[in-house]
Amino acid sequence: MSTERKNSPVMLDVKDITVAYGAITAVKGLTLSVREGEIVTLIGSNGAGKSTTLRTISGLLHPKNGSIEFKGEVISGKPGHEIVKLGICQSPEGRRIFPRMTVDENLDLGAFLRKDTAGIKESREQVLDLFPRLRERITQRAGTMSGGEQQMLAVARAMMGQPKLLILDEPSMGLAPVLVDLIFETIQKIREQGTTILLVEQNALAALRIADYAYVLESGHLKLEGNAKQLSTDPAIAKAYLGG
Repeated sequence: MSTERKNSPVMLDVKDITVAYGAITAVKGLTLSVREGEIVTLIGSNGAGKSTTLRTISGLLHPKNGSIEFKGEVISGKPGHEIVKLGICQSPEGRRIFPRMTVDENLDLGAFLRKDTAGIKESREQVLDLFPRLRERITQRAGTMSGGEQQMLAVARAMMGQPKLLILDEPSMGLAPVLVDLIFETIQKIREQGTTILLVEQNALAALRIADYAYVLESGHLKLEGNAKQLSTDPAIAKAYLGG
C-alpha cells in the first residue's frame, strides 16, 4: 500500500501517544501526521480509539506517553483553550451545539477567543456562504433545527475560530444520505479555501473518497496507513473495514 504523501510541511505530528481512561488504555503507541493542505481521515470500528485521539489532540485529554506537535510546537499537556488559540478547532461528535441559543449566538461563541471584530464579521459571512441554510435560520434557536442543520452549525461554529487545522468528529452521523453528500461536499470546499482537515468518520468509504491519506485504527493500535484512494479500492480493506 503506497504511503506517499504531499511534499507540504507537516502541520500536526502525533508521536507514539498512549492515552488511558483510568485502567483502560484506549490508544496504544499511536503515531500519525497531517500535512498542510491535506484531508487526513482516521477510520476504524466503534471503540477503536478514534475520538480519544481527537480529544487528546484538542487538549481535552492528556497522553500518558508520547508527544503531539503542532507547527513545530509541543502541545501535548496544554489546556484546550490554548490549543484553540494556536489554530486547532474541533467540531465534536454529537454536535454539542447550545440548543437554547440562536444560530447567531452559537457562531459568536465559536469566535470567543478572537478580538478582530472585522475578521470575525468576515468569517461569519464565509460560514454563512458555506451553509446558506444557517443564514435562513440565523435568529432561530439551535435546538429547534433538524439534525442536519445542527451538524452544519457545529462545523460552522468550529470554522469561526479561524482554524489552521479543523478537526471533524463523525460529521455525517445520523444524517439522511442527501445531507451526508452535502456535508462531504462542504468539507472539500473548506479544504479548497485553505483549511487543513483531520476527519474521523464512521462512513469509511465516504471519508476515503474525499481524503488524501488515511489511518486505520483497531483497538487503539494503528493497523494500517496509506493513500486514501488506494485504501478505498483494496479488496482486503473493503472486506475488513468497509463492510464489503
